[in-house]
Amino acid sequence: MSSSSKLSYPVTRKDSVADDYHGTRVEDAYRWLEDDNSVETKGWVEAQNRVTTAYLEGIPQRAAISNRLTQLWNFERWGTPSREGERYFVSRNNGLQNQSVLYALTSLEGPLQEVLDPNRLSADGTVALSGAAITEDGSKLAYGIARSGSDWQEWRVRDVATGQDLPDLVNWVKFSGASWSRDGQGFFYSRYDAPREDEKLTRANYFHKLYFHKLGTAQAEDVLVYDRPDQKEWNFGGSVTDDGRYLVIVASQGTDPRNRVLYRDLSAPGSKVVELLMAFDADYTFLDNEGTTFWFKTDLDAPRSRVIAIDITRPGRDHWREIIPEGADTLTAVSVVGNRFLCHYLKDARSVVRVHGLDGRLEREVDLPGIGSASGFGGKRHHTETFYSFTGFTTPGAVFRYDIAAGKSTLWRQPKVAFDPAAYETKQVFFTSKDGTRVPMFITHRRGMALNGRNPTDLYGYGGFNIPLTPSFSVSIAAWLEMGGVYAVPNLRGGGEYGEAWHKAGTKLQKQNVFDDFIAAAEWLIQQGYTRPDKLAIGGGSNGGLLVGACLTQRPELYGAALPAVGVMDMLRFHKFTIGWAWTSDYGSSEKPDEFRALYAYSPYHNLKPGVRYPSTMVTTADHDDRVVPAHSFKFAARLQECHAGPNPVLIRVDVKAGHGAGKPTAKQIAEAADRWAFLVRELNLRVR
Repeated sequence: MSSSSKLSYPVTRKDSVADDYHGTRVEDAYRWLEDDNSVETKGWVEAQNRVTTAYLEGIPQRAAISNRLTQLWNFERWGTPSREGERYFVSRNNGLQNQSVLYALTSLEGPLQEVLDPNRLSADGTVALSGAAITEDGSKLAYGIARSGSDWQEWRVRDVATGQDLPDLVNWVKFSGASWSRDGQGFFYSRYDAPREDEKLTRANYFHKLYFHKLGTAQAEDVLVYDRPDQKEWNFGGSVTDDGRYLVIVASQGTDPRNRVLYRDLSAPGSKVVELLMAFDADYTFLDNEGTTFWFKTDLDAPRSRVIAIDITRPGRDHWREIIPEGADTLTAVSVVGNRFLCHYLKDARSVVRVHGLDGRLEREVDLPGIGSASGFGGKRHHTETFYSFTGFTTPGAVFRYDIAAGKSTLWRQPKVAFDPAAYETKQVFFTSKDGTRVPMFITHRRGMALNGRNPTDLYGYGGFNIPLTPSFSVSIAAWLEMGGVYAVPNLRGGGEYGEAWHKAGTKLQKQNVFDDFIAAAEWLIQQGYTRPDKLAIGGGSNGGLLVGACLTQRPELYGAALPAVGVMDMLRFHKFTIGWAWTSDYGSSEKPDEFRALYAYSPYHNLKPGVRYPSTMVTTADHDDRVVPAHSFKFAARLQECHAGPNPVLIRVDVKAGHGAGKPTAKQIAEAADRWAFLVRELNLRVR
């Protein structure tokens, strides 16, 4: 850890605030920091940022780290193409553009026609493209933009040929895409009622509503398609089937993987919405339809998922047909392209893609370039080709065209980064957690590295919401590897690597399993000679920020540094802000006695103890984060500075005009990564190569 003299932190006022939770009195002295609009909170943020900025600017290696990150980031990168009508659409970044640009092509090697450049929408790159939907004939683009990282979106419509916007404007959209009607005369989308200006980044989001917007009309004239005034927690997503006949409505409830499914027959004017799957007993992901037969991926009676067919004219369960049964690997995604099911599986957290006929028969496995992560495989049923990206920890995403009938992949775009992947290696290991569970972990480092216990190591985790962590390339991690660092990613319970049973094992009353897995990963790395506590950093964002906060309070002596980003730190009040209520499916709620006890036992904010020397910590958050409101990080940092005993720093870095992470401009990503690595260089005492 740093040998710097003890820092002088801003004085943070304490109030006499307490709540009674089922007979337990819980103090909350820093609740005033929840008001992000107050002059006092804004002054506190400015004072904290001054301390943090001065500390980071005093690290001699920071400038060189920033320069190297800029060099590494400056490479051309492409999204995976999609096809609508006679055009392909693809995103491209020339290197250091703050936002990627959307282009159209009439052939895969033809000239690029700019459709939308988000960099023209703001001087500092803080306006991002947050969603896009193109009409079937490829002539019109509905697009969502988000400002300063907020989850709120406004949607507009652009003529693809001319690049000009139509008058249409739709506001207050959140957690929704857009889906065009078959004739291209309008689109379906979901929104909330407009909030008050001073509450738009904090007020709880309830009563989602599904609308239809007709081109050329004002939003006030949009038709309400479906809502449930009796169910404030239901969120709706409407998508039109490729044949244009049905609107499929998915009703989700928070982040629970289970959902409900309804539909409306668009071929019959005035038709009613029909309830199809309302038991809320499993995940049902609509794939495509053959007339009245709907195909779904589901984990009903199959924790690792399968594919079934439901004839909506005979929707009873005794008429359901299984098309692709559950297998040994976890089925995470299915697309229907080229009259086949393209099935993406995770096998020990790495991608396997298999092609099945519409009768479910296995035809072949896609020959992927190695061990890593594949994504894409989109398209329509009649398309004969699809596209996918493949990446690993040391290889940036290359884009491939896949001929479905021939079963052949062809490289379309290969990024060229000023980084030598051959100098590094990735291995997958398995370690044993506290309760005997076998947990996988990816470890990446320079080839030939000595296991002498002195290697600076970044242990990164998530462990929640059925989300898997799979191999992927990061410019920031490439810079860390070049500095001699080890990057370790364990696949913790709570994630989606092994299906719903693995997810459930890390939720609610079993959430401590996630922290035990992460702690066991740290101990394994130390025991195997990769590192030692004063050379070990832990990091994670959002639910991963909670992970870091919980683990640094439970085992502060095990780590040299901690980097909790946009974390959920107050587990007793998270459900009171924006979409926080939705996370109770994973976390539970302090309003229930048994779940309160479990939450209170690990809540990072509440488990900091005075007089403890905590690892060097830099909390990061952003002023426009309306997913995990910055109050979590504010309160945690204030309490950490109060409790911490030791000269090593505990800082908070609050980004401005930024949010939870999506759409963050390249310049801000580079600045944040430079600060993160500079902090670790000093606190882990690295000798940068």
